[in-house]
Amino acid sequence: MIFWRWFYPGIGIKRWLTMWGIGSLLLIYSSVSFLYVTTIVRKIWCFPGFVIGLFLVITGLYRLFRSIVTQSASKNPEELINSLYTQHQLGKGPNIVAIGGGTGLSSLLVGLKKQTRNITAVVTVTDEGGSSGIIRKDFQLPPPGDIRNCLVSLAYSAPLMERLFQYRFEKGEGLKGHSFGNLFLLAMTKITGDFEVAIRESSKILAVLGRVLPSTSEPVRIEALHKDGTKTIGEVAIVESEKPIRKINLIPEKPEPANDIIKAIRESDLIILGPGSLYTSIIPNLLVKGLVEEISKSQVPVMYICNIMTQQGETGDYTAFDHVNAILEHTCRDLIDVVLANNSDIPLKMKMKYKEEGAHPVVVDSEKILRNGLSVIQGDVISTQDYVRHDPEKLLKIISEYCGWKVTGNGPPTIKKEKVEK
Repeated sequence: MIFWRWFYPGIGIKRWLTMWGIGSLLLIYSSVSFLYVTTIVRKIWCFPGFVIGLFLVITGLYRLFRSIVTQSASKNPEELINSLYTQHQLGKGPNIVAIGGGTGLSSLLVGLKKQTRNITAVVTVTDEGGSSGIIRKDFQLPPPGDIRNCLVSLAYSAPLMERLFQYRFEKGEGLKGHSFGNLFLLAMTKITGDFEVAIRESSKILAVLGRVLPSTSEPVRIEALHKDGTKTIGEVAIVESEKPIRKINLIPEKPEPANDIIKAIRESDLIILGPGSLYTSIIPNLLVKGLVEEISKSQVPVMYICNIMTQQGETGDYTAFDHVNAILEHTCRDLIDVVLANNSDIPLKMKMKYKEEGAHPVVVDSEKILRNGLSVIQGDVISTQDYVRHDPEKLLKIISEYCGWKVTGNGPPTIKKEKVEK
C-alpha cells in the first residue's frame, strides 16, 4: 500500500518516473536493434534513439532524485545526505554494549555515536532523587532521568528537540524541578502501557543512533551493607550515609533483564562498563539476572572505564584497583579484560574545588591491576571546562585505537599490557 503512495498526484514523482521508463525502453530498443540489424545505414539510425533514450534516463533520474531530496529533507539536501550517511556508513560500525548510568555513560555515548549507530546503552534504574524519584514514587515506574540523558546523548535530532527534552521547569506547583523529558517518558508510558515501549517510541522522536534499554523494568532498590555491619536502603540514603560500603544488593534480588539485553550482549563486538558511580550506576546493572553470566561467556573485550575522581559517600579513598576489585567481587574474577584510566593532570583549581566536596583524583595503581591479569590503558580522557568529566572525543579515540577501528585523533594511548583474550 505504501508503494502506491509514490504515485499520488502533485508530489512530482510520476512524470520523472515516466520519463525514466520511456528513456530506458528507448535505450533497450536502440541497443538491441543495433546488434541485430545488418546494414550500416540501419545501424546509424539506431544512434539518435540511443542518444535520446540516454538523455531521458539521465534527466528523469536526476529530477526524480532532486524531487525526493526536496520533499524528504525539507528543501535541505545536506540534511538528507547526512541522514543517508548516518543510516548506511554508521550502520556498518561495530556492535557496542555500554553499561552504566548518570553523566558518565551519557558522555561516553556522545563519542560512540560518531563511530557507529549499533549501540545498546544499558542504563541503571535505581535512582530515587529529584524528578526521577518523584515520578518513581508517585507512579511506581522506573526512574526516567538517566534514560532521558542517554536518549539525548544518542540523539540525531535537531538541537531544539534535545533542549526541549532537557528543559527543567523552575517554578509551578507540581512542575518545579521536573524535566520535560521525564514527564514525556511518563506520559508515553501511560499511553503505551509499557516503559520499554515508551523508550523505544521516544527514541524515534529523537532519531536516536542506537537504542537505550533499562537494565530491568522491575521496580528495584539498592541495599548497601557497610563495613561496620549496618545496612542502608535507597540510592540517596546510601550516598548521604558516607559509610564505607562492603557490598550492595538489589531489592528484589536478581530481577529479570529488560528485553533484548541478553541478545545485544551475545551479538556485541565490545562491552563497556562505565564510566559512572561505582555502587549506584555500574554494579547495580551487573546484579540483574543473567547479565554477568552472558558477559563472562562472551568472546569480545570487556572494558571498564574507571572514574576520574573519587565520590564522597561511595568511593572516598578508592584507587583504580579498588574500583575494579569491587566490580569483580560483586560479579566474577574474569569479567573484565582491560581497564581504561586517566593519566592526565587535573588543574589545581579543579582539584581544590573537588577537595571541598571530599573528592580527589583516582590514583591509577596499574601494577596491582596488571598482577590480576587485566590490561591497563592510560591516556588523557578528561575535560575540565566546568567539571572534571570524561571527554567524549578522547574516549572515542582511545577506544577506537584499542579495538583497531579507523579513527582520527591526537596521539596514541599508553598500553601497559596486551589485552587478555577471553
